[in-house]
Amino acid sequence: MTTFAHRIAADSRYLLLSFPLAIISFCLIVTGVAAGVGSMVTFIGLPILAATALVARNLADLERAALPGVLDTPVERPDYTEAPASAGWFRRVMNPLTSGQAVMDLLHAIIAFPVAVAGFVVTVTWWAGAIAGLASPLYVWFLADHVTFRGLPSLLGLGDGPVLAVVFNTAVGLLFAVTALPVLRGVALTKAAVAQALLTRPSYPPRRTMSTYTPASDLF
Repeated sequence: MTTFAHRIAADSRYLLLSFPLAIISFCLIVTGVAAGVGSMVTFIGLPILAATALVARNLADLERAALPGVLDTPVERPDYTEAPASAGWFRRVMNPLTSGQAVMDLLHAIIAFPVAVAGFVVTVTWWAGAIAGLASPLYVWFLADHVTFRGLPSLLGLGDGPVLAVVFNTAVGLLFAVTALPVLRGVALTKAAVAQALLTRPSYPPRRTMSTYTPASDLF
């Protein structure tokens, strides 16, 4: 059975690590697609698009490896079309574009970006709120003794003084801590649902048995 600590750690890790992966994916894919489409009038455009599709596939594999840790179930990798053994060099270079899943991989790199940013912001906000609030008894007294201190209650017009600041901040921190699991769980499942819809569909038509991803907690 999944414990509270394991669940919140897995969801937080997924949301935090998805942010740099989403930035890398978005920048590479948008740049590659723009360069490929922009140079379609020349021969170089198609190989650029094929290379971009291959990059998107590898980045999608990283996302698929992380999904079981959030969904608590294995996910299936779509079947990608392989170049025939007798194919020439151009057919092999262009092969990443021949799979129907290539479009899904490219779309995921773009669509998942704002979702990953929102998930990262929510995760950092909840963890910062919980830690700063619950730790306030350790630093409010120090600040009150050494600097001109105005706590959050004072800024909100609720009163002044270190005692009120400690009580108020601790209560806020406790609220963040209590709601962290459902909030982070909901955000993680939302992002995972986007990835699952775009990256775990079988390609059409399926050509071979699909691979299955199992949890990879060492990666995410």
